[in-house]
Amino acid sequence: MDLHKKSVARAYAHIGRTQYQTIAGSGKHAIVVDEPESVHGTDTAMGPFPLLLSSLGSCTIITLRMYIERKMWIVDEIKVELELFSIDGGHLIERKLSFKGDLTPEQLKRLEEIADACPVHKMLTGSIMIETEILA
Repeated sequence: MDLHKKSVARAYAHIGRTQYQTIAGSGKHAIVVDEPESVHGTDTAMGPFPLLLSSLGSCTIITLRMYIERKMWIVDEIKVELELFSIDGGHLIERKLSFKGDLTPEQLKRLEEIADACPVHKMLTGSIMIETEILA
C-alpha cells in the first residue's frame, strides 16, 4: 500500500526482565510504565491504558488553554477526569472537564467543542493504522 507518510512524533519503549516494568520515552524524555499487581506487574507506575487516558487528558487541556489564552478569557485552572469503559463492540472514554474562572454558558459550550478538536481526540476517534516490522 502506497501511503504518503509524514512523521509527527517518535517514541520508544524498552523492557528488561523486571515483571512488565517498561521504560517509554521520546527524545530526551522518559517515563516508567508498569502493570498493577492484579495482572502480575510490580505496580511502580501507570499502566498503558491510564497512560493513554493521560495523553488524551493533557492534550485536551493544553488545547483548551491555548484557545482560552487567544480569547483572553480569565480561567485560573482547567481539570479533566477520564475513565475508560469496555462496552459491547469496543470502548468508551468518558471525559469530564471543570474550569476555575468566570465563564458564561456560551463560553462553556464553545470549550466543549474545542475539547473535541484536540489532536489526540481526533486521532482516537479517526482512522488509525498500525504497521509492525520485526527488526533483526
